[in-house]
Amino acid sequence: MAETAWSVLPPVITIVLALWTKEVYMSLIIGIFSGALLFTGGSFLESILTMFAVMADKVGSNVNILVFLVILGILVAAITRSGATRAYGEWAARTIHGRRSSLLLTALLGLVIFIDDYFNCLTVGTVMRPVTDKFQIARTKLAYIIDATAAPICIIAPVSSWAAAVGSSLPEDSTIDGFSLFLQTIPFNLYAWLTILFMLFIIWSGRDFAAMGKSIERNNEHFEIPKEYQDTAEASVSREEGKGRIIDLILPLVVLIAACVYGMLYTGGIHEGKSIAEAFADCDSSKSLVLGSFIAFVFTGLLYLPRRVISFNSFCDSFGWGFKAMTPAIFILCLAWTLSGICSKDYLNLGGFVGAVVSAHASIIMFLPPIFFLVAAGLAFATGTSWGTFGILIPIAIAVLDAASGDILVVSVAAILSGAVCGDHASPISDTTILASAGAQCNHLDHVSTQIPYVAVVATCSLIGYIVDGFTTNGWLGLAVGIAALAICMAVIRARVPSLDCGNASEEA
Repeated sequence: MAETAWSVLPPVITIVLALWTKEVYMSLIIGIFSGALLFTGGSFLESILTMFAVMADKVGSNVNILVFLVILGILVAAITRSGATRAYGEWAARTIHGRRSSLLLTALLGLVIFIDDYFNCLTVGTVMRPVTDKFQIARTKLAYIIDATAAPICIIAPVSSWAAAVGSSLPEDSTIDGFSLFLQTIPFNLYAWLTILFMLFIIWSGRDFAAMGKSIERNNEHFEIPKEYQDTAEASVSREEGKGRIIDLILPLVVLIAACVYGMLYTGGIHEGKSIAEAFADCDSSKSLVLGSFIAFVFTGLLYLPRRVISFNSFCDSFGWGFKAMTPAIFILCLAWTLSGICSKDYLNLGGFVGAVVSAHASIIMFLPPIFFLVAAGLAFATGTSWGTFGILIPIAIAVLDAASGDILVVSVAAILSGAVCGDHASPISDTTILASAGAQCNHLDHVSTQIPYVAVVATCSLIGYIVDGFTTNGWLGLAVGIAALAICMAVIRARVPSLDCGNASEEA
């Protein structure tokens, strides 16, 4: 069943079940087991062993990410217990004058934290959730803004873990410099740029539609925290026992960002004589995040305990609460990684099947940008991984379009990156989507269902732009057409959709 159309079945089963039953854990388990059954030829016992072998391998190779999540959860719990989050919320309630302002500040923070999407999702959610809750903003809308400023901003930031991932996706025997190629794709990553523009339009106009509009209408009638997070929220509020100030929130976050950036430079070899660009390109992002988060954890302890902002026992007690808060995200991530593993080249080789299909139909150069965009979006949606999609499709693009192809190669790679982020953005099994839900403390499938219509609008405009790119081999013209198409969509939405989340009433605190 490896490298055949059957390899598409496990992710399809998972996604269909998740959207139908609203139970993401069971859907992932069934999808993983169906993939193991296909791989073992229907052997029940061998399928069980295969499933847990893949899980052990994927969890082991991603253990640094899990450690980072746990440490970040502990930091969040400690900051909450210190009272610093409450102090920030009280300041924000006095300073920020309404829903629109709080959402714009959320978007700005997401755009600033561009070094890593995991870090972005959880940090923005932690800092801004108390503020948006004060203005009774729907958690689904907060999750959308977090998600729209995670992967889309990381994929156009030269200094990010994603830049390193793209650079490392080139074949080892390639004569093309991966980091240089990535820099050239930045202006032509249509989905990333258009997503940011569309998100700002939605925030400013308040013209929410489709599932998001219905969610906000329900929220405006009766605001409530999702059931699965009510216990966590109540526990956090009841344990805000410290005398922390805003500085006790800001300093740990500043140290966390600075330490993560330094971690990337350090693991990339900055002390071995490499340039900053080379260090970022060669860094180990997961190790960097662990290094940065642990430094921030130590700093926070030294900041709080000598000043008695929080007691020693309360600081230690935050370990358990932080781990507990991250358990849902960790569980989903482990299952999503396992599904990705069962579809990898060592098992069902879904990427090999997709690559063969693309290579067989790559004879007409002008259609390559839109084809690569659609295939990357579909593959990332089915597997839940952008980075895996890069690794599969970029070597194919380079094989089909050699270095002499110039502009069409750059545009085609940009289409792959754009499509991968698009599929990742919409996929219910994507780690970024999962972490955006966790950061906003929003029901995961509610986040997915409300976000997909927005993704579809931007994806359609991006596809139009890449069709123009293919026929003209001019990336700038495709960008202009994509922006024009999005402007038309926004004009239609503004004319036909009533404002739900802005205006005088909603701007009141």
